[in-house]
Amino acid sequence: MSRPPTFTPPACALPRDLVTARGTFAVLDAQPSRPRQPLKGTALLLPGFTGSKEDFIALLEPLADAGYRTVAVDGRGQYETEGPDDQQAYAQNELALDILAQAAEIPGPVHLLGHSLGGQIARAAVLVAPAPFRTLTLMSSGPAQISPSQQQKVKMLSDALAVMGMDEVWQAMKALDPPEDTDTDPTNGEDLRQRWLRHNPAQLIATGRALTVEPDRVDALAAVQPLPKHVLSGERDDTWPVPLLDAMAQRLDAHRTVIAGAEHSPNTDRPAETAAAIAAFWDQY
Repeated sequence: MSRPPTFTPPACALPRDLVTARGTFAVLDAQPSRPRQPLKGTALLLPGFTGSKEDFIALLEPLADAGYRTVAVDGRGQYETEGPDDQQAYAQNELALDILAQAAEIPGPVHLLGHSLGGQIARAAVLVAPAPFRTLTLMSSGPAQISPSQQQKVKMLSDALAVMGMDEVWQAMKALDPPEDTDTDPTNGEDLRQRWLRHNPAQLIATGRALTVEPDRVDALAAVQPLPKHVLSGERDDTWPVPLLDAMAQRLDAHRTVIAGAEHSPNTDRPAETAAAIAAFWDQY
């Protein structure tokens, strides 16, 4: 999971509810605050599996300083957005329609960015209706299903969620953490736990299953023109190997960015460099 450096948003970001035709979504809404700074555009940021809008906290201020309003969202069943207990409610097409409803409530066309699972949901939304979007950035989000090793981890998680409570599963996951991940700031560690406990298990099971069976839809996305596309990742990734992301970018004729020193979550591993690369891409459009 992405580990944001803090769960406290910067001064430029307002926690609020985004009311849409498909329900209400918790968001962090960050806007440029410099006097007379022109607004270059608006972006919608979608988090990954087990994540939340807070995964983008370290990007919000630099993107606002670059002139962009950024709306980071908890999808249905994620953290501070309520969701039903029915797994069918989290089918990819349902989540894609949520994104279109969110985009309809903020000034557009919108720069759409999705991290990991969020990238595959973003792709699905574009394939349903590309008109609301100015650009599409796929951050550490691959062409099809996740790697075999990650599929095994997702299956283990889903099996555990079927028979254990959320807190029990959290404790089991923490016991499996590598040593370098266990020395976490106590406050941030509790924030991570509280985020996990507020996820709907049905959302985790359904979206986890989707990650393990996602078909290759790159050719369909490449046919969506003239939407500019950007594939961004760290230099290492065990969810989708970097060479696979390189090949996807070529198939999409997409702008390609590799963030040095980052892995699956460049948004938290190297936020300054990641924000600069995103803003530079958006500036072209």
